Amino acid sequence: MGNQDLPGVLVSDLEGPHGICEDHVEDLKRHFNLITMQDFLESKAQLGPKIQAVYIWGGRPAVSQELLHSLPSLKIVASAGAGLDHLDLGLVASFGVKVANTPHAVSSPTADLGMALLLAAARRVVEGHQLAVSPHTENFPTDYMGQQVTGATLGIIGMGNIGYKIAQRARAFEMKIVYHNRKRRKLEEEEAVGATYCERLDDLLQWSDFVMLAVSLTPHTQGLIGKRELRLMKPTAILINIGRGLLVDQDALVEALQTGLIKAAALDVTYPEPLPRDHPLLKLKNVTLTPHIGSATHQARRQIMENLVESILASLSGLPIPNEVLLK
Repeated sequence: MGNQDLPGVLVSDLEGPHGICEDHVEDLKRHFNLITMQDFLESKAQLGPKIQAVYIWGGRPAVSQELLHSLPSLKIVASAGAGLDHLDLGLVASFGVKVANTPHAVSSPTADLGMALLLAAARRVVEGHQLAVSPHTENFPTDYMGQQVTGATLGIIGMGNIGYKIAQRARAFEMKIVYHNRKRRKLEEEEAVGATYCERLDDLLQWSDFVMLAVSLTPHTQGLIGKRELRLMKPTAILINIGRGLLVDQDALVEALQTGLIKAAALDVTYPEPLPRDHPLLKLKNVTLTPHIGSATHQARRQIMENLVESILASLSGLPIPNEVLLK
C-alpha cells in the first residue's frame, strides 16, 4: 500500500492480466493510496473505512452488495470505458454512491477499430495474410475477391458517441449511411454525416451491406440480433460487432455464417471472452476476431486514466463530477 494520508482507492491489482495498467500506477499513486482487492480481503475491517473510491479497470473489481456494505466511506465508483453492463446501477445508487465512466475517451479509438474490422472483413485481409505467408502458396489466385466498401450501405445500430464517429469515418469512404437508434439525432447532425434515420430496425437490416453494432448492452438490447434478424440481412452482408457479445445470438450467427445466410462477421466482442478454444466461431474462415481491443491504444488508455482521476477527485471534493452517470 502507498501513502496512508491520501484517499484510499480500491483497485483489482497493480500488475498482471487482471490488474490496472502498470504504466499508470505511479501517476495514480500521486493522488491516491491504492489498495488491491487482495489486501482489502485480508484486512477488511481495517481497510474498508479508508476506501473512498472504487477504480474499475477491465470490469474489475466486481461491485457487489457485499462489497458495498464493506465500504462505509465509499463516495464513487469510477469505471473505465463507456459500457456499464458490469454494474448494477440501482444497487450502487441505493448506497448513495456516485458512478462515473469515460465515454469520450473511448469513442474515437473504438470507432477506428470498427472501421478497421469492416475493412478487414470486406477485403478478407486476415485470410489474405494467411495465404500470402503460407509455405504452401505457389501462386496468388486471380479469383480472390472481397466486397467493395466505397458506395456500399452501412447500417449503424446505436448512434451515440461511437456510432456517430463511425458515421464520420464511413462518409470519407463514400458510404451510404443509415442508422437505428432509440432516439433520432438532430437534423443538422444527420446532414453533417449524410445519415438517414431508420425507425424500423428491420428496414436497416434489409438495406445494409454492412451492419455495425455500436449499441450498449441492456436487458432491451440483449439478443438484439438473432435468427430472425440475420434472415433479414442480405446474403452478401457483413455483421460487425464492437458493442457487447450478448447483443448477438452466437448460435444463430454460427449457423448463418456456416449456411451462407450472411457473408461474414467481424467481432471485437463475444460471450464469453475469450471463447472456449473449441468454439465454432474460431474455426470459420469468414469470421474476423479481435480480443476486445476497441479502446486499446496507449493514448486512449491514458486519457481514460486521467478522466477517472478527475472524476474521483471531484467527487471527494464535493465538486461536479465529469462524466457522471445519472442514476435513476
